[in-house]
Order: sequence, then C-alpha cells, then structure tokens
Amino acid sequence: MVDRLANSEANARRINLVENCFGTAGQPLAIEGRVLIGEGVLTKLCRKKPKARQFFLFNDILVYGNIVIQKKKYNKQHIIPLENVTIDTIPDEGDLRNGWLIKTPTKSFAVYAATATEKSEWMNHINKCVFDLISKGGKTPSNEHAAVWIPDSEAPTCMRCKKVKFTPVNRRHHCRKCGFVICGPCSEKKFLLPNQSSKAVRVCDFCFERLATGELSSTQPSGSDSLPRSPRTPVHLSDDDDDDDSSD
Repeated sequence: MVDRLANSEANARRINLVENCFGTAGQPLAIEGRVLIGEGVLTKLCRKKPKARQFFLFNDILVYGNIVIQKKKYNKQHIIPLENVTIDTIPDEGDLRNGWLIKTPTKSFAVYAATATEKSEWMNHINKCVFDLISKGGKTPSNEHAAVWIPDSEAPTCMRCKKVKFTPVNRRHHCRKCGFVICGPCSEKKFLLPNQSSKAVRVCDFCFERLATGELSSTQPSGSDSLPRSPRTPVHLSDDDDDDDSSD
C-alpha cells in the first residue's frame, strides 16, 4: 500500500496540506517515496503538565507540533526519524490511560490516545513503519535511547540528596542522563552526551562519577530500572539547560 501511494497525487496533496499548516517555520516534508500514513491529536506528557499535540506519522518520520488552530495551523515542528524509534506500552493509571513511550537516542517521552483502539492503531502502524524501514535499509534496530524525565510534580524534594525541598528559590533541574529531578548543588557538573547535544549538558553527581570513570556509557541510558517512578512519570526531554519549559 505504501509503495502504491508513494508517488500518487492524493498523497502529495496530503503532505502539502501538512506543510502549509506548519507554514514557513516548518521544514519541507515532501520527498520522493515519503507517504503520510496517519495523523491525530495525542496527549503528550511535558515537564509540567500533559499537553495536546498534533502528530503525523509518515513511513519514515514522525512529526508533531503545537496546535494553534486545529487542522489549520501548527507551530514548533519536531521531526523524529523512525529508524531510531522504539515504543513501549504504558499501563493505565488514574486519568492517564491508553499510553505508550516513544524512545529515541535524543529524546524520550510518553503520549496518550483518547481510546484503547486508537492506541493500538498508533502502536501497530508505528511498529510496522519502523520494521519496514529497517528491513529495507538492512539496518539494526537502535537499542539506545535518552532517559525519560520524572515530572516536576513527582518530586517535592531532590531525588539524589533527599534533603533539598523545591521552592521558587530552590529550582528543579533534570539530569540528562538518568532523568531524576535534582537540586542545583546535586547537578553542578556537566558531561558530553553526544546523542543529545554537541555541548556538555547538566548531569547529577551520581551519573557524572559513573560517566567519568567509564562505568556508564555516554550513549546508553543509565540504570533507570531502579528509578522510583510510576508508569506516568516519563516526560519530554527539553534541550534547554536551565530546564525552562516554556516551549514544551
């Protein structure tokens, strides 16, 4: 089906409409062989609270952006190559239901669909696109992904020292390696994580020591299996070093 639609006028029109919705601020999306598989609104867990985002699934990329006017205008376009994507389901918890993790080497975050059927369709289509893309390219699936972040609301105190309580003065920060919410004194060091940034980024003291001694690889997620987190804790990985969440 994808091959049949690749060079069709209907597919070209659909991609053109998506480009127009993002305007001049978005990157061009029409390339040979690219097919728009599906689209829809998903709830994305950002650092401070869940937010609605418009997602577009192509056969080779996943695109999402902020909704300005539904079906007419979007901004802050994000493009994720599917060959780097792995997904994992998230068990339902409270009001957060029908969710899954989207994990890549540069960022990892959780999204939620409106219904279980929508979740199943999204996950099936993403998995198929990733499988087809990797199979055709003869590549090996990526086993590297960025840490998912603990939301601000999950950590009233520093998750490393367990002493500092967060206030408007004592601000929250996130370790780019493990995703913990940490205080300033516990995150004064930086380390180069090539998959996430071309410059050194904030890490907690615990991760810095393990990275510096070679106990932990800079291209692998830290031992997040031990994180005291619930299924609803992963959030979007911001690129801003001082943890500003104004953009996402």
